[in-house]
Parts: sequence; structure tokens; C-alpha cells
Amino acid sequence: MAERAKFLDGNLMHHVAVMSFTASLGLMAVFVVDFVDMLFISMLGNAALAAAIGYAGAVLFFTTSISISFAIATAALTARALGEGDAERARVVASHALAYGMAVSAVLAAIIWLNLPSLVALLGATGDVADLAVGYLRIIVPSLPVLVIAMGGGAVLRAHGAARPAMWSTIGGAAVNAVLDPVFIFGLGMELQGAAIASVLARVAIAVLALRPIWRDYGGLIAPRPARMRADFRPVMSLAVPALMTNIATPVGQAWVTRSMAGFGEDAVAGLAIVGRVVPIAFAVVFALSGAIGPIIGQNAGAGQPERVRRAFLDGLIFAGVYTVGVSALLYALRAPLAGLFEAEGVTLSLIYLFCGPLALAWGFNGAIFVGNAAFNNLGHPFWSTAVNWGRNTLGTIPLVSLFAAWLGAPGVLVGQAAGGVIFGLIAVWMGWWLTNRPVLHASERDLPSLQVRLLQLMTRHR
Repeated sequence: MAERAKFLDGNLMHHVAVMSFTASLGLMAVFVVDFVDMLFISMLGNAALAAAIGYAGAVLFFTTSISISFAIATAALTARALGEGDAERARVVASHALAYGMAVSAVLAAIIWLNLPSLVALLGATGDVADLAVGYLRIIVPSLPVLVIAMGGGAVLRAHGAARPAMWSTIGGAAVNAVLDPVFIFGLGMELQGAAIASVLARVAIAVLALRPIWRDYGGLIAPRPARMRADFRPVMSLAVPALMTNIATPVGQAWVTRSMAGFGEDAVAGLAIVGRVVPIAFAVVFALSGAIGPIIGQNAGAGQPERVRRAFLDGLIFAGVYTVGVSALLYALRAPLAGLFEAEGVTLSLIYLFCGPLALAWGFNGAIFVGNAAFNNLGHPFWSTAVNWGRNTLGTIPLVSLFAAWLGAPGVLVGQAAGGVIFGLIAVWMGWWLTNRPVLHASERDLPSLQVRLLQLMTRHR
């Protein structure tokens, strides 16, 4: 008799909290290491090196989005199969999703690698900075398939409810990066190339640490066979493609925010940069919500338990709200020492105080978007996530940021961005509530319709 999927029983708020906190610890480890990585590079005293990492980061964001998209597809399909009580199907579809992810990422990595000079120039890098960025990326970009396996392996573990092994794989990779960074950068004098090599080895470590418990505790993976892989092409891609489109919406909106803030001078941009470093650490739990709650919804949808799907969605929203209020209060209490840490003055100080005051509360609505995305992806409507994220980063960013910036100056940029989050957070809540209250929630991933049929359904559903 197959073992019953973990999230089909027990307190849903407990599941949401455990999955979110464990996932966030891994995320925070990565964010902290990224911060330390930048600190080590800045200690070399060469501004060009730090600038090169900045330009390289824009390219790496896109490559990371590829791995995230396949991780979302892997988690959703695996969790649904487990909810159906079909462990063997879960093993097969996880293997196929990872195989497709490796194949697609290898092709895209080769294309990006061959065009790195043009891509870096397109971002505005020139001279030595451009050369340094290209050299850094030439080392990291070929490891994209390894990152797909690393993140996909973690997604399989979370689909099984194995939050702690998934967390430790990420923390282990972060530890490898943190240890090797000073060795390669300073000890071996490899500077930026050393940082790149440390990052690649960290990706390998995460992949190994994620795959080990999959083989030890969950039957491992299978060798893909062409005929069976063809049958899973549509289910995997119907989730991975919209997930990729969803993820690349964020840099579009952030680029507009940065450009708008630049009009108020370097101090305003510095304030935005500080806020940008505080956000992922303070709200790592909120960032983790989508990946954490997705398997809970997916398993219960696969098992045909709509009441638990609805409850999981609501508990995710409540959890995001309570966490945001608590962290916002902490940020408010620590706003002065935080500003002092960065020696902030003038408009920089004003932006930090604004964010650590009322604007931090708006992150509860971003959490609602993440919870909504988890529901959409795991209930067969991934393009809804795409629509919400693109709406949030275009209609919810460009006009509002422009309007409030003209009215309030530099603080208005942050206010406009937060207002867009509130609006689209409420939209995500409404869409998620409607979806989770439909009479029929469950449909096997084998029956997912083609894109054309899906779009026709969306257009005719409310007639």
C-alpha cells in the first residue's frame, strides 16, 4: 500500500509555517552569502569589480529564472501525483521535468554564453568593467543545468513534504560558497574569477545534497525514455513556460523603479539599494511562501480534498499577514541603528525610515501574490500567475511610480511601487478565492489542455 502523502492530514497552518520557515532559512543563507560575496569583492578596492558583478547580476537573474520555472513545474506535478496516491507517477514526472529542465537550460546557456559580450554591452557596461563581467559570466553560465538540478531536487523534496532536507541542501551550498570565496578571492588571488568558481562549486554542492535524500528516502529518479518523455512534454512545459514568463516580469518593474529613482540623484539610488538589500533578508519567509504552500495545495488537489485546498489558501494569506506585521514592527524599532549601519543621511535616511515604517506593511500584499501564484500553478492555471505578475510590474508599477514620484519626489517612487503591490495583491486574493471555491478543483496533469484550448476556456468560462 502506498504511503499517504504528508499534507493530506494534519493542521494546515502548521504545514504552511514549517514549510515557509524552513524554505526561508535556505533563502536567507543564499542572500547573506551574496551580501558577503559583494563585501569581499569591495574589499579588493577596485570599483570596477563591484560594478562588473552588478552587470553580471542582471544576466544571472534571467538564468536563475529558468531554473526556478522548472522547479515550479517539478514541484506542482510531483505533489499532484503524490496527492493521487501514485508515488511511481511522481517519480517518473519528477525525472522527466528535471530532464527537460537540463536540456532546455543547456541550450539556453550555450546561446547566452556565445552572446555574453553583446548582452553585457546592452546593459550599458563598457571597457574593463564589461570585460570583467564577461569573464565572470563565462565561468558561471555553463553551470546553469547544475542549478536546474539543484533547485529541481529541492522542489521534489518539498513536494514530498521533506522541508528540512531541502533547507539543508541550500544552506550547505551557501556554506560552501562562504568558505571558498575568501580562499579563491584572497588566498589564491583569483579575485572575480575566484568568486565565480566558488559559486559554481556551491551549485554542485546544492545539487548533490538535494539528490542524496531523494535516492535514499524516496526511490530516486528514473532514466528518461523518449516515448514516456514525449507524453510529459505538455504537462511540464504548460507550467514551466508561464512560470518563466512570470519570473522575468520582476526585473522589468524593478528597472523602471531604479530608473525613476535615478532622477532624484545618487543619494536616492543609494537609499533604494539599501532597501533592496534589507527586503530579501527581512521578508525571506514571504518570498518562500509560493514554493512552500504549492505542494500543500497540490497534494490536496490531487487527492480531491477541495476543503483543505481552500483552507491552505486562507492559512497562507493569514500567515503572510501576521508575519508581515511582526517584521514591520521589528523594522520600525530598528530603523535608527539600520540607518546608522549604512551611515545614511538626507534623502537616503528618509527612504530607509519610510520603508521601515508604513511601507513595510505593504509586503503582506506581495505575500498574497505569492500565495495566489501557488494556487494558480498547482490548480492548472499557471498563466494566471503570469498575468498577475506582469500586471503588478507594469500597470501596477509604471503609472503609479510616475504619479507618486511627481507628487512626493524620491519617497513617491517607493510609495507608488507599494501601492501597486496592494492593488494586485487584492486582485490575487480575489482570483485565488474564486478558484479555490470552484465546485471541481481536481484535474490530472495528464489531462491539461493545450495552450489554445486553455485560452479559449479562459475567454468563455464566465459567459
